[in-house]
Amino acid sequence: MIVRSFKEIEGTDRHIKSASGTWESKRIVLAKEKVGFSVHETILYAGTETDMWYANHIEAVVCTKGDAELTDRETGKTYHITPGTMYLLNGHERHTLKVKEDFHCICVFNPPVTGREDHDENGVYPLLTEPEEV
Repeated sequence: MIVRSFKEIEGTDRHIKSASGTWESKRIVLAKEKVGFSVHETILYAGTETDMWYANHIEAVVCTKGDAELTDRETGKTYHITPGTMYLLNGHERHTLKVKEDFHCICVFNPPVTGREDHDENGVYPLLTEPEEV
């Protein structure tokens, strides 16, 4: 059994700040836990716009605080995301999140992330894995 809090991982290697400066993420469950998914608490900052494309992952996002506009870049359709709203990127959709008010969310990734990922020039997380234990 694992018990940990988001508070205790602040400032550790599980607390990632993006190179773009548009978000930070506390990754409370990672690939090294070997449970088949990862769980993160992420904050995207007000006034920012982030292009993402999880070509290697499926992501579910639940907004817990804030306000943002989600655009599916493949269809052009936009969605207003507020607390209690979930979106699921089950088709590897290229998307943009335009943040109106600091956007707090809980994210679940499959396959799980290692904690070292950041978006590349296409908005993609690389598919990183943990070494197999011998």
